[in-house]
Amino acid sequence: MTEFVTIPAITALCYFAGFICKTLKIEKLDNFIPCICGGLGLILGLVSFYTIPNFIPASNWIDASAIGLASGFAATGVNQIVKQLQALKAGK
Repeated sequence: MTEFVTIPAITALCYFAGFICKTLKIEKLDNFIPCICGGLGLILGLVSFYTIPNFIPASNWIDASAIGLASGFAATGVNQIVKQLQALKAGK
């Protein structure tokens, strides 16, 4: 059951990291937020694979890296969905 919690947890942490980067209001950092989220997801995937057994649904470190990377990039996608829905709501 814990493998269903892993991916949303990594995505939420990466989303929060992207949110912090956005609130720092450093314009040069804005272009790198997807890379930051992806890199953090990759790191979190590897850390969870090696430190918490059976927490991430991966059989090796490459799978754990891919799951973490995809979860990190998913945080960027979630951000864009929220942003587009807010723009759609404001347009009406």
